[in-house]
Amino acid sequence: MTTIAYSPVNIQTSAQPVPSLPAWFGESTLMTHHLQRQGVLAAIEEQIHFARRRFGRYEMIDFLAVLFGYAISGERTLEAFYECLQPWESAFMALFGRDRLPARATLSRFLASLDQAAVEALRTLFLKDLLARPLGKEEQSGGLFDRQGTHYLVFDVDGTREAARQRARPQTADRPAPQRRLRPLCAPGYTGRKRGEVVRSRTTVLQAHTHQFLGTFGNPGNGEYRAELRRGVVAIQSYLQAHHPPEERVLLRLDGQDGTGAILADLAGLAFVMRGRDYQILKRPEVQARLNLPPDHHLTHPESGMVRALYDCPDVPLGPDGVSCRVVVATHPAGKKKSPVGVTRAGVVYELFFSRLPQQAFTASDVVGLYLHRGAFETTLADEDQEQDPDRWCSHTASGQEVWQIVSQWIWNLRLELGHQLHPDPVRTTEFAPALPPAHKESPAQAPVQGYGPAAVALPWKAGRFSGQDFALQPDGTLRCPADQELRVHERRRETDGSLRVIYAASNRSCRGCSLREQGQWNGGATAKPRQVSVLLHPLGIGPDPLLWRDWSRRSYRRACIQLVRHQCVEVQVEPSTSASVAITSAPLSRAERAHYRLSWVQRLARNARPPTAGHVGIKLCGVPDGFATSLGLATV
Repeated sequence: MTTIAYSPVNIQTSAQPVPSLPAWFGESTLMTHHLQRQGVLAAIEEQIHFARRRFGRYEMIDFLAVLFGYAISGERTLEAFYECLQPWESAFMALFGRDRLPARATLSRFLASLDQAAVEALRTLFLKDLLARPLGKEEQSGGLFDRQGTHYLVFDVDGTREAARQRARPQTADRPAPQRRLRPLCAPGYTGRKRGEVVRSRTTVLQAHTHQFLGTFGNPGNGEYRAELRRGVVAIQSYLQAHHPPEERVLLRLDGQDGTGAILADLAGLAFVMRGRDYQILKRPEVQARLNLPPDHHLTHPESGMVRALYDCPDVPLGPDGVSCRVVVATHPAGKKKSPVGVTRAGVVYELFFSRLPQQAFTASDVVGLYLHRGAFETTLADEDQEQDPDRWCSHTASGQEVWQIVSQWIWNLRLELGHQLHPDPVRTTEFAPALPPAHKESPAQAPVQGYGPAAVALPWKAGRFSGQDFALQPDGTLRCPADQELRVHERRRETDGSLRVIYAASNRSCRGCSLREQGQWNGGATAKPRQVSVLLHPLGIGPDPLLWRDWSRRSYRRACIQLVRHQCVEVQVEPSTSASVAITSAPLSRAERAHYRLSWVQRLARNARPPTAGHVGIKLCGVPDGFATSLGLATV
């Protein structure tokens, strides 16, 4: 031991190494104890079976223990994680009731050889554990409340991707073809803003009010978005069976890549809102006719200031089955740069939004606002990347990567659950959209805040005369009379009840020589003025309540769990093993052992179980509130 002299601070060094405990060890202790207390570790041992040679004495629970610790630690690589864990591996594996820590090479072989059956068993157990313990109380459930007071549960389904860079290799006839390690895992596809040659995409399902993940489903390249969407819907239906909300009160917010009518059959009848990408819909006569009438709303983006004119088109058949859907068309003038979304025609950018939300409870602005609000999911994925980075390459096989991402989402949900136990705050309520004022007289350039209903014309008013119903509305915004003559917009007048009267008029030249003049005008040939037809747009009857959004904080609960003991003192004491004092007696071999029969699952699991002769492990966590410790079943000092 040496001492630095002549210093106001006495600094000493020692040649004896004393490793420090990793900062994340305390959180690992709390989460592992919680999983054990809830029976999750026992369920993994009993329900998830996978056997293959060259794993030695290890079973599924041993490798999942490593992945759980890796996800909690936040270390960038498995190498760094093992380096921090190596001095404390005995205490760490004792948390799971196991003896030895698998080597990194053994873990790599395990992830590479996993089959899909084991992955699906783990996925099922992950969802079952999520549904077993609701995050919020029944009287404080989060959700979306529409303008009629109806409660909806909102689920976000979105995709994310990770690009992989591949080293350039010469490809000549005198060399064998290069073998890419990520080729089974990735494929060429859209990389977005990420640098790389191949990508892997995955679809995630999130409960938008509790911010809990329900599942992740990945595929090489751009993925199989319809198959992944169907699996996500199955996970949502499992959530509904556990919590018993009616299916008609569930709302899915989908990514723009799902914006075609073909996927409506995959949604099992659930309500949805998504951006459309089937711009051939704009050519339909009913949509063109609505675009030539005044817009329902003008929606101003609070940050960019861009103003969208919204046209609500209810009951538009979409997809090969002709499923009725609500289509909202948003338009705005094109800028100097090409718009990243929508299609530009004649200097106007058109955007499509598909939904099945009722017009009596959601205005067109509400529908578009709900879709744009799903941008909050991007911040959730950003937090996930910052804390756990589940898209980093943990295995070179699809099954191994899927297991790692399931474990990452499991830790995310556990942090939310423990954070709520630390701070049981009530649900917060946000006014998503204010209540609508009653329709009143406005200028012709303004639309009622409720939006317009279907265009209405006058009923027959005189026997033997044409009524407004005989004048068909055309896609170009004009009317066509029974004599196949055109009537154009002559005047727009706001009524006292907020309705908009659009007056169409024909030309004198068309009416004077018309053979149907006697039926088309009030006084027949004695009428000096041309025929006029009024089309009335009545305000929609929408509920008076504001749109309310109830949820919990996305970040504060997780961070409370992470920071609880990360900077607190954690004492670990491992007593020496007592195996040396126990006499070893040789037991006779059974006939099965002599014949080298395959071991049963119980025998396989017992090979790496922590023996009774192993040293007792004592862990003391400082800074844990007594109430929180009691809820976890921990002893307090």
